[in-house]
Amino acid sequence: MLRRKRIDATLLVLWLIGMVATSCARNDIYFEYRSVDPEAWSMDSVCTFAVEVHDTTPAYDLYLYTRNTPAYPYQNLWLFLSELSPDSTLVADTIEFYLADHRGQWLGTGMGAWKEMPVLYRQAVRFPRPGTYTYTIRHGMRTDPLRGIHDIGMRVEKLE
Repeated sequence: MLRRKRIDATLLVLWLIGMVATSCARNDIYFEYRSVDPEAWSMDSVCTFAVEVHDTTPAYDLYLYTRNTPAYPYQNLWLFLSELSPDSTLVADTIEFYLADHRGQWLGTGMGAWKEMPVLYRQAVRFPRPGTYTYTIRHGMRTDPLRGIHDIGMRVEKLE
């Protein structure tokens, strides 16, 4: 039992070092995760991300992330997104993530049973005005509540 705890702690430290090393090489203006109830992510449960945009000159790439375990029963995941801009314009969108290939092998990276899957949501976006852009995300699967998804993340990267 003690040996397993040491292995788990070592894997956690290695994962954290990897995250710090890779995050230093990017121009992220925002990167955050929201936890969802892995036993019962209800369709009514919304993940909200408030992205502060100060510089409207460069373009930005927007990424969405999921963290899942083998308890997730499907190959894909549908997400419903909405973006509320500083001038109160609301834009709705839908995105499909593929979390496993056609043979059932999990995509993405991770240690052990956890897999993290990034997806480029929007590329070379130019924000029309500075301010807070609020993104809300909820799952759009027919199964409700949904098992096996633990976190939803969003990253906004400034392009050079």
